[in-house]
Formats: sequence, structure tokens, C-alpha cells
Amino acid sequence: MPTVLETYIENRFRVQPNHANNNDTLHGGNLMKWLDEVAAMSAMRFAGETCVTAQVNELDFEQPIGIGDTALIEAYVYDSGRTSVHVALRAWREEPRSGEAEKTTESSFTFVAIDEDGAPVPVPDLTVESEEGKRLRERALEAEY
Repeated sequence: MPTVLETYIENRFRVQPNHANNNDTLHGGNLMKWLDEVAAMSAMRFAGETCVTAQVNELDFEQPIGIGDTALIEAYVYDSGRTSVHVALRAWREEPRSGEAEKTTESSFTFVAIDEDGAPVPVPDLTVESEEGKRLRERALEAEY
């Protein structure tokens, strides 16, 4: 059975002018796309199957990410159902030269594991076997996006 930490993924995206809105900050739609991509990788690592987005839970843009900054995205599975996978997400604005980071976004997405015909398939149980995995899972459950 997969563990929370085995599903943990971090990815970085450099914010370019073509990613920006009229305020010269990262367009929310681009951030949502990146969140979805990283979350899907985490869900598929957990399920061992293709996973599709079923629900985007509360998503608040707390701080902007500027052109030239890096969007750092963290994702991990914190819960599952029979065919569903719940992925916690956080994003930061990271200054690429100094590494200084500021949290900008927090959310969770729900995915459904599917077979090659697109039919839902069962997923394994989630295992929490380390203190760090337990901390991450509890943080996500307490947030209840």
C-alpha cells in the first residue's frame, strides 16, 4: 500500500511573460493548470492507474506570483475512497536567485482512478508510516478545503 510520502511531489515552473495577466503576475488559470498536473502525478503514483480530475475544492489565491519568479508546487495524497484520490496542494512564490519563498495558494483536488476504457477502478488504501507523513496528512485533513 502506498504511503503519503511516496506520493509527495514538488515541481517548479518559471513564470514567463506568456503566463502573465494584465497585472504582470501569473494568470490564475495557468497556476490551476500546473496544480492539476502536479496533483495528477501524485494521484497516479498512489493509484497505479490513470487518474482524472473530478473536483477542485476551495482554491484561494492569497498572493500573486510575478514574472521572473518561480511557482513552487507541492502535492501529496492525504486520503482515498473506493475509486477516489484526495490530493493536498500548496503553491509558493519563489525568488529564483535567493530561494526566498512565500505561500500563495492552498487547495485540494479529488481524482478518480480509471481503466483504459474510462471506467472507475478501485484504489489501494493509504498508509501513513512516518511522522512526516502523519503531519502532512493531519494538516490536509484539518484544512478540509
